Amino acid sequence: MLLISTGIGLFHGLAKGGQKTSEDFFTGGRRMSALPVGLSLSASFMSAIQVLGVPAEAYRYGAKFLWMCLGQLLNTLLTAQLFLPVFYRLGLTSTYEYLERRFSRGVRLCGTLQYVVATMLYTGIVIYAPALILNQVTGLDIWASLLSTGAICTFYTTIGGMKAVIWTDVFQVFVMLSGFIAVIIRGVLLVGGPARVLGIATNGSRVNFGDFNPDPRSRYTVWTFLLGGTLVWLSMYGVNQAQVQRYVACRTEREARMALLVNQVGLFSIVSSAVACGLVMFALYKDCDPLLAGYISAPDQYMPYLVLDIFETYPGVPGLFLACAYSGTLSTASTSINAMAAVTVEDLIKPRLPTQSPQRLTLISKGLSPRWAARQSSPSPLQGSFTVMGVISGPLLGAFVLGMFLPMCSTAGVLGGLGAGFALSFWVAVGGTLYPPSAATMGVLPSSVAHCPLRNHTAAGNRTGLLGPPPTPAEPPALPR
Repeated sequence: MLLISTGIGLFHGLAKGGQKTSEDFFTGGRRMSALPVGLSLSASFMSAIQVLGVPAEAYRYGAKFLWMCLGQLLNTLLTAQLFLPVFYRLGLTSTYEYLERRFSRGVRLCGTLQYVVATMLYTGIVIYAPALILNQVTGLDIWASLLSTGAICTFYTTIGGMKAVIWTDVFQVFVMLSGFIAVIIRGVLLVGGPARVLGIATNGSRVNFGDFNPDPRSRYTVWTFLLGGTLVWLSMYGVNQAQVQRYVACRTEREARMALLVNQVGLFSIVSSAVACGLVMFALYKDCDPLLAGYISAPDQYMPYLVLDIFETYPGVPGLFLACAYSGTLSTASTSINAMAAVTVEDLIKPRLPTQSPQRLTLISKGLSPRWAARQSSPSPLQGSFTVMGVISGPLLGAFVLGMFLPMCSTAGVLGGLGAGFALSFWVAVGGTLYPPSAATMGVLPSSVAHCPLRNHTAAGNRTGLLGPPPTPAEPPALPR
């Protein structure tokens, strides 16, 4: 998978003379079609954090996670009607150039700096996740994984620009779906068929679409997905540099709208596959929860544990799952690297060096990609990913909404709003981290270890090498077959 991604980058870096201008590098010359751009938009959502996290969330909180797809649909419609026409018709490469045209240079720089900080933190988390998986599965050093992932991603992004990012994303979408489908098929066969999986999930309260609990401390309800979810995705797809930069790369505005619809189909396929993996996982482990039994130490380890268990006698298939996780990481990281290089050139370099030739700007653009990548390979807790984006992306969304739909808003008003919004979001995030609600308040569904049979000595020895030492003093139970 890494070799194919590298090959795609080399092809687009060398074909037809490579990237001649910074516009070629950042927007593919604005000649891209809807299908690859839409699939690329879908791929950038599904980082390794989601590959690990969404099935685990469905396992712990139920199938109501699928309500996220409705929030994504509302976001797609709002983006296509409200934000896309503005950015596309202005022909912007950096979305934050709009803030300067509407308000002032200071507002533009404020937006750029907030975006860069949020993206660096988020991408560092995204790169760390598959390194953690590979460490659990093979024992490979985490820093070796970080450096190899960062090197491959930086190479094809620097060489091939936006075209390489988009077409590697297309390839990586199919790798991710293949990994999920392999888990679903094998798990369903072990349980005894789709009907049995659905029956076990229903009896275990995992089919729970009617949760209208108004308590804001509850982790997932219909309201959190419709209200909070729609705004989260709107901040990521409506005004986020990484997403806007791709749909303005389309040949026409109509193609850009079609790309958003393709993205919606891709997101639904990915999220529903991940939720299905969570339900299959519950059907397999309904009487022996690996987390409660002490076989794993965090919910993010459910998926690699499941893959090691059900594919123990199938050489190569666990590697497919690793490729699935790595695909999510590469698609998100490459997009972030290219986007940060774009805002650096457009917002910080061009205004200060307006007489630079297109060729020189292209070289600067390529030189910035590895520099930004080098600053992102630092490990962070997986749970912080959406918190980081939420704290900073929310106020930025507010700034764009003020600019586009409230003509009377001034520079002082938008700067005050950005500061107040960031302070409030940061306060809520810190408070939620220091004083989290209980599992029952958040809505974690019950699970059991009542029927964990004892494992034989050989199985215990194998598991110790992959997932850490068994619990003491009792011999750890075996996994159900």
